[in-house]
Amino acid sequence: MLFKFTLLSDEVDNFVRVIKVDSEATFLDLHNAILESVNYEKNQLTSFYICSDDWEKGQEVTLIEMESSSEYDNLVMEDTKLEELISDEKQKLLYVYDLISDRAFFMELSEIIPGKTLDKPVCASAKGEAPQQFLSDDAVMAGPAKATAIDENFYGDEDFDVDELDEEGFGDMNFDDSSLFTDDTKF
Repeated sequence: MLFKFTLLSDEVDNFVRVIKVDSEATFLDLHNAILESVNYEKNQLTSFYICSDDWEKGQEVTLIEMESSSEYDNLVMEDTKLEELISDEKQKLLYVYDLISDRAFFMELSEIIPGKTLDKPVCASAKGEAPQQFLSDDAVMAGPAKATAIDENFYGDEDFDVDELDEEGFGDMNFDDSSLFTDDTKF
């Protein structure tokens, strides 16, 4: 049986890769096919995550054996066959190719093709340029600043006004702090 995976990137709009791989292949075989399809170096740590329909990370499959405090088993790409963890069309996965910046390809099992086999995975379709494998130091440093910026849409509230917060970020509490202590309070 063949699995056909579609890969997308949230960094490059027109990037699409379609990889066909035998269901009995390992995650390492799929990993190598992905890297070849995007011309990335193969000397970096990567991981696959089996995801829920909402892209929440579940079981991780790592390139090398790593200690983990995760509730899931420690699975290694070389020893884990695709069919052990994947069986349903539309199954979602993340392929994290940049662990430092948490950058990934979004993958979906777009088709299961019964009755066919492949000796080696193939890239059946390649559209668009892949995102850069490594971010520049400036881009890495700028990344978190964007994520923590507070604007008028903070927490989805268009009426939010950052000026309503006091120096500690709590807003005006309107209470007399002297009522917190009685005369017998000793320090």
